[in-house]
Amino acid sequence: MTHSLGIMVFAKTSKIQGGTMSHYKHLTPIEREKIFLLHSQNKTLTYIAKTIHRDKSTVSREIARNSYKGAYSPSVAHTKYLKRRTNCKPKLKLSNPKIFKYVRDKFLKLKWSPEQICGRLKLEKSERYISYATIYRAIYSGMFDTDKERASNGNRGAIRKLRHRGKSRHAQWYIEKRGKIPISNNISDRPKEANNRIRIGDWEADTVIGKRGGACLVTLVDRKSRFLLSSKAKKKDSVSVRDTMISCLTGQPCHSITPDRGMEFAKHAEISLALEKVKFYFPLPHHPWQRGTNENTNGLLREYFPKSYDLDDVTEEYIQSKVDEMNKRPRKCLGFKTPYEVYHSIVLHLA
Repeated sequence: MTHSLGIMVFAKTSKIQGGTMSHYKHLTPIEREKIFLLHSQNKTLTYIAKTIHRDKSTVSREIARNSYKGAYSPSVAHTKYLKRRTNCKPKLKLSNPKIFKYVRDKFLKLKWSPEQICGRLKLEKSERYISYATIYRAIYSGMFDTDKERASNGNRGAIRKLRHRGKSRHAQWYIEKRGKIPISNNISDRPKEANNRIRIGDWEADTVIGKRGGACLVTLVDRKSRFLLSSKAKKKDSVSVRDTMISCLTGQPCHSITPDRGMEFAKHAEISLALEKVKFYFPLPHHPWQRGTNENTNGLLREYFPKSYDLDDVTEEYIQSKVDEMNKRPRKCLGFKTPYEVYHSIVLHLA
């Protein structure tokens, strides 16, 4: 009999630990009123427990825990119960002002993604660690929205700061309208050191246009470190892009350059001569994924300089400040190190 009872107790305990909902319910104000009434009439704990259909231990614990100077009050007991319930609930990490400010500044000001924030804190073993899922929930709940954004029906607030994934693709019948340029080397001939991201100095090149017909940004991304070099060209033409690329890469390690096939790179032979005969490797037409590192980085740069943004009046100092922000933003593909750290082989303290 004892053995069977032990098995039943074990099974019940295991069931509760396994996640099954407990049937226990907290005492209600009405039950506390009954306890007070019967207790004041000197009824036994057994009698009170049977009357309210509760365990004797529940009644005993209730009276012992919530009595004051030997007297039991149902209103005082219920107030104490509510206070204990509040204290036993886990506190939200973002209720900590320091953590909230850190996450808000990294997300809204420096444009770090929730996963980048979480990964960097984990990398530096910070005491302020918070999961990226918690940050996403806070964003979607409007925790980082301003009062003006909350009052607006159309403004989605901080949610708009999240990166939109995916880009529109050309239709099946799309015809290339850009001019053709002479190709020096195909991407299939690119050295394995560049393909496998083994060394610093293998660059992918592209341009980010602003207002049509105006200035553009020339972007150069190192394949291994994802380090970005960028500067403004007066126009999106081969001469301006040539001069800007030479200016950016002079003094930098440079083993290969992989641009797209746009006409702005038509003078790649002149760039090659100016940079100690560095070789250019061109991807296949309509294969942007062969320069995926640069395409992804351009998407990040668009957060600062959206399409149709007038770049003519933007200062070089402002551009470099945003480039520096991106280079000091942790990347998941780098184990949450920053491109700056990998490119220069140093360690920063950002958390």
